[in-house]
Amino acid sequence: MKAVIFDLDGTLLDTIEDIAGATNRILEARGLAPFGVEETKLLVGDGIDEMVRRTFALRGIDTLSDAEVDVIIQEYRREYQACWRSHSRPYTGVPELLGELARRGTKTAVLSNKSHVFTTAMIAELLAGSRFDLVRGAIPGVPLKPDPASALAIATELGVPSEACLFLGDTNIDMKTATAAGMFAVGALWGFRSADELRESGAAALVSSPRELLGLL
Repeated sequence: MKAVIFDLDGTLLDTIEDIAGATNRILEARGLAPFGVEETKLLVGDGIDEMVRRTFALRGIDTLSDAEVDVIIQEYRREYQACWRSHSRPYTGVPELLGELARRGTKTAVLSNKSHVFTTAMIAELLAGSRFDLVRGAIPGVPLKPDPASALAIATELGVPSEACLFLGDTNIDMKTATAAGMFAVGALWGFRSADELRESGAAALVSSPRELLGLL
């Protein structure tokens, strides 16, 4: 493996409490019941548009128009901007893993379905001591994971064949992305989803700590 592409939420950073907080403030403002942290883990991964639709559908509102979704997304972004520093932190062992990859000269990138603005800001602040060759979040007009286009584009920009890229993520979306891109799919067991989901979605290997990833390179 010549490069490692990382998912962000649930893989590099534990962000779920702040995501739940922002989501629940929007629900409570509309008189809807909040979600617990464990429930919220099942809402994320597919991008903000799908998270909004899924969240409201589970509260009995499955007829949101595109315009209504857009309004809610803007509300969510304001709430999240105000709170994402509250609880979000790198997972134990992540900074050390990134440091070792840098020492070895392994190329690294981030590919997230979180908006590009939040993705870059959170990496710059919460992983300030780490270096990535590329960081890419959700950009309007660019297909989200599990479409492999962005993963393949990252491999091209890194100058590494897709088959020499390891893709580490914590959801079915990440495993499907890696598989579709011809990359080595590795599931992070410390993240938001189960080992069964990761295996069923194409994980070629599972790791229970960031340090274990080094044994796969």
